[in-house]
Amino acid sequence: MPITQRRRPKDRKETIALVAAELFCARGYHNVGIEDIAQEIGVTGPAIYRHFPNKQAVLAAAVQELGLRFAECVRSGADEAAPAGRLRAALLALVRYTLDRRAVARLYQWEGRHLEPGRRAVLAAPFDGAVRTLRELLLDSRPGLARQDAALLISAALSVIASPATHRASLSRTRAEGTLLDCVAVLVGADLPAPPRQASPREHQPDRFALLPRRERLLAEAIRLFHERGYHQVSISDIGQAAGINASSVYSHFASKAELLAAAYYRATSRLEHTTAAALAGAGTPAQALGRLIDAYVETTFAQADLAAVYLSESESLPPADLRRLRAAQRRHVDTWTGLVAQVRPGEVPSEIRFRTHAALNVVSDLARSAGPSATEERTAALLRPLLGLPDQP
Repeated sequence: MPITQRRRPKDRKETIALVAAELFCARGYHNVGIEDIAQEIGVTGPAIYRHFPNKQAVLAAAVQELGLRFAECVRSGADEAAPAGRLRAALLALVRYTLDRRAVARLYQWEGRHLEPGRRAVLAAPFDGAVRTLRELLLDSRPGLARQDAALLISAALSVIASPATHRASLSRTRAEGTLLDCVAVLVGADLPAPPRQASPREHQPDRFALLPRRERLLAEAIRLFHERGYHQVSISDIGQAAGINASSVYSHFASKAELLAAAYYRATSRLEHTTAAALAGAGTPAQALGRLIDAYVETTFAQADLAAVYLSESESLPPADLRRLRAAQRRHVDTWTGLVAQVRPGEVPSEIRFRTHAALNVVSDLARSAGPSATEERTAALLRPLLGLPDQP
């Protein structure tokens, strides 16, 4: 049974935007047509065009609606006198909205990249303003907290709030809300290790793959381009050019772009399996095993941020057989985590543990991908430890 029953708005334009958002998130922007949206609503394609000139405009409206609701949630605590109370109210409203609209919470994170750059910048304004408000509320609630630390903690908290959109685990509405709020409270109250004196910039170095064998070079450049542009915006010619290889020669190594994408997923899955096995091999207790797994997973995700992003964002573009196999592998990976967390947090309901675990994994993925230089491996691992029930390291 789903956490909430979907309630569609009365306004037809808003209804179209909401339904489109759900389809874009479920299937991927490029796998959804105007006719698909119309069929889901129960109207004809021309009826959609009476409200929107094209699919790009529908996506823009969906992202805009999400941004407005996000900002509205953040303002919901305005009547609270203390900053801490306003922050709690805002985060509670965001959790509730995410559970109400679980299917669309990932829209801005992934599908919004298909917007034209100029339009994307305009639509980002409500999100950016609301995030700044949350950061200032946290700073007012915790005097002495560094500004960059507040920004990092808010980013992590928002990753937790958005995490239900990244998985299909079921949990009652009350328990889901309570689990997410507990995770958020842990994060906004966390103490972080000192940041590095000089953070290393994360940027693409054009020649970093130059010495790789040709097949590996193609795969590495494909992963980078899929992350930067999206799978459907990248051609075999683009990949070959980035790797310094003629497009026709690419087919000597991969039969199609879909095979390249599948290879990226199998690569990510293989690395997770090896990382997990190595981390657990020398552990003496469940707590030690979980601590080692946290450190290893964070290190791997940060080292392969492009691969991790593609792994999360492009699954709907995989061939069906590959998608089924990879989802089974993903479930096994999460099962390993939940088994350890259950031993560290005895007495907690298994379905709550699964929700908590997905939230923690989403924090790692988001911080590795986009949280900036203050989100180091050490600091990210320090956030996961209390989130999953381990004591802070001295």
